[in-house]
Amino acid sequence: WGLICGDEWTLLEAAVICRQLGLGFAEAAAQTDYFGGNSADIVTTGVKCNGKEDEISQCFHHDWRSRKNESIFCPGTGRSFAAVICTNRLPDLVPDAREIERSAYLEDKLLVSLQCAMEENCLATSAYRLQDTNPYNWHMESRRLLRFTARIVNTGNADFRPAIPKHLWQFHACHMHFHSMEVFAVFDILDKTGRKVAEGHKASFCLEDNECIVKHENIYACANFGNQGISVGCADIYRANIDC
Repeated sequence: WGLICGDEWTLLEAAVICRQLGLGFAEAAAQTDYFGGNSADIVTTGVKCNGKEDEISQCFHHDWRSRKNESIFCPGTGRSFAAVICTNRLPDLVPDAREIERSAYLEDKLLVSLQCAMEENCLATSAYRLQDTNPYNWHMESRRLLRFTARIVNTGNADFRPAIPKHLWQFHACHMHFHSMEVFAVFDILDKTGRKVAEGHKASFCLEDNECIVKHENIYACANFGNQGISVGCADIYRANIDC
């Protein structure tokens, strides 16, 4: 028994720990000495999991420390130990990959017609670089958009809610809705070698129960400054024709 170095410790590793201990799901993956211990108690480092393992020993890791006086390098201050907070209730947001494949298409569009999307931080970072480097004619630049419907289903056992309090949500006149989250989902396009060639993200000018299973009440709706979130068994859907 001993500590694990907290360097690059993520929710994927924490999820395996919670599963191994029978404590449900990982709510947080901390790098801290809050719970005590010292660097001499570290038994391994470099732990990397895919999140599906049944126990931590099945994950990649450096050799276990075999002798008490054997040193293990742990980057940082030497007080960064892996810790987890587990919970038995958690939302689980799952993108509908088949809906992305079914709905995807390409569209060329001038930035002048995407000004609302730019104001609401919906476009990739390269679009804003065009605006900075060409301040007079940027609006006549053309963007090639990969459009698709993003259907995100909550298959967990707790509702998903924005972390920002409601009174801090930002109102945008373009869509006449409040933003509850700056970025809700990130999408990358990779080439066949795994290199990222384009990026995009789904902002959250509206997060609501668009589609629910039979006999399930829609709880969250954006209209009239309503509460935002995704109920258990419901899906938030952004259609392909929405600029954001």
